[in-house]
Amino acid sequence: MSKSLTAAPSDLSLLRQGAGPARRILAVRAAGFLFRDGAAALLAAWSTPEYTHGPIIPLLSAYLFAHQLKEYPPQPGPVGDRWPGVFVVLLSVLIGVAGTYVGVGDVVAYGLIVWIAGVILTSFGWERGRKFWPAVVHLVFMLPLPGFVHYAVTSELQLFSSWLGVEMSRAMGGPVLLDGNIIDLGEFKLAVAEACSGLRYLFPIMSFSYVFATLYKGPTWHKAVLLLSAAPITVMMNTVRIAIVGVMVDRFGISHAEGLSHFLEGWVIFISCVLILFALAWGMLKLQRSDMSLGEAMDMDLTGLGPQAARLRLVRPSAALAAVFVATGLAGGVLATAPEREITIPAREPFALFPRQIGEWRGGMPEILEPAVQQSLGAYDYHLSDFVSPEEAAPVNVLAVYYEDQKDGSFHSPEVCIPAGGWEIAKIDTVDVSEVAGTGGAFTVNRAVIQKGVSRQLVYFWFDASGVRTASNFEVKAWMTWQRVTMGRPDGALVRLITPILTGEVEADAEARRQRSLAETSGVMGRFVPE
Repeated sequence: MSKSLTAAPSDLSLLRQGAGPARRILAVRAAGFLFRDGAAALLAAWSTPEYTHGPIIPLLSAYLFAHQLKEYPPQPGPVGDRWPGVFVVLLSVLIGVAGTYVGVGDVVAYGLIVWIAGVILTSFGWERGRKFWPAVVHLVFMLPLPGFVHYAVTSELQLFSSWLGVEMSRAMGGPVLLDGNIIDLGEFKLAVAEACSGLRYLFPIMSFSYVFATLYKGPTWHKAVLLLSAAPITVMMNTVRIAIVGVMVDRFGISHAEGLSHFLEGWVIFISCVLILFALAWGMLKLQRSDMSLGEAMDMDLTGLGPQAARLRLVRPSAALAAVFVATGLAGGVLATAPEREITIPAREPFALFPRQIGEWRGGMPEILEPAVQQSLGAYDYHLSDFVSPEEAAPVNVLAVYYEDQKDGSFHSPEVCIPAGGWEIAKIDTVDVSEVAGTGGAFTVNRAVIQKGVSRQLVYFWFDASGVRTASNFEVKAWMTWQRVTMGRPDGALVRLITPILTGEVEADAEARRQRSLAETSGVMGRFVPE
């Protein structure tokens, strides 16, 4: 062992050695306050079925970090290149403050991960600290995906898994049909969301496959296979579950199928996926004709991790570490003493007062969304009804969803829920309807033709944030963030119009009907979606 680690320290050196842990403890406390909104967002996400694995992720990351420490003996002499870590910490502080200011906890949580990376770089120096990136990157798995990404990914996987499960059940002799978002097993019916509950294990299995790939000592292409196999393995296991339930309904009745379905939703799928990952690693070793055993290849030795973790107290104090503490403490102090951001909720009429007559269009009784749909939307207020006109051959369905504060809900784009309803998007593009709507400003909408069997419909939908009407989900979220910072306004809306393309009609006929209804509807929407 190096002289610097074995020589008897003087009283002054002992004082300095103890200053490092003290600074880190203070910095961690300050970070706890600075990133408190991120921690709250994590706890909220971990209460949902898709992210119940969240608390395990920091433990696995700590294991990866301690495991990697074994590869690097204590570093004698002074540690250089600490200041790049300070700049990373400053970046994390900016992210944390900005996320807190605009009220987006997920952004603050990402800032926390950047802060952890900065502290590691500052403690170990750039050359050594950057080698611990796998443990830091793994922390991303504890964070929820952005809402629009989560909905897009899971909806596609749900539909594919349901279709494949139905086909497999048919091949096994089960009489099963897929009707839109319903898997029809005769007496027993599964909604797509229920049938695909096994996909809630996708994110934890991705986390475990990442850990396997990081620890694996085989060739790089083996690591890539392990890393990329999580999604196909999870989808396949859920497909098998759907097929088994279908066959059980046919042969033993609904009472057996209900219990089996819930049983297979649990640890059976998760454990099966983990075992398949181990089997995949073992199979690749055999194909490679490697002399390593599976245990050696996975390198999951747990011995000596405690002493490695204890090395953190040996990190020498420095001006850079002091700067980390000061920057984090100051940012936390500023947030603690700064006055709370005033939120402005504009005056508007509730959708309960939405007119039943708009020009020549007469509305039917407002419809009530199913509880599951309402929960998914997370809307503050909404209106859903059909409008008919004596001059038109078909009705126009109007859905307007208002969010008083995007912190309490998120736009659920029709691009996600339309396929979940069993409709196929035949084509979709963006059109400018400012002339038709007579708004006088930019007004772009998504124009989609959807179909199910021989039925076709024309859909318009757009997002609205304080008068900015756009087809882009990204653009409206960026504008809402900007208006929250500059005006303190957190509100926004989603509007969707649908009309059928009747037999004998062409798209142009439905387009004309839709545009006539848009011209009338947009004139009254400002009362309920304020500019």
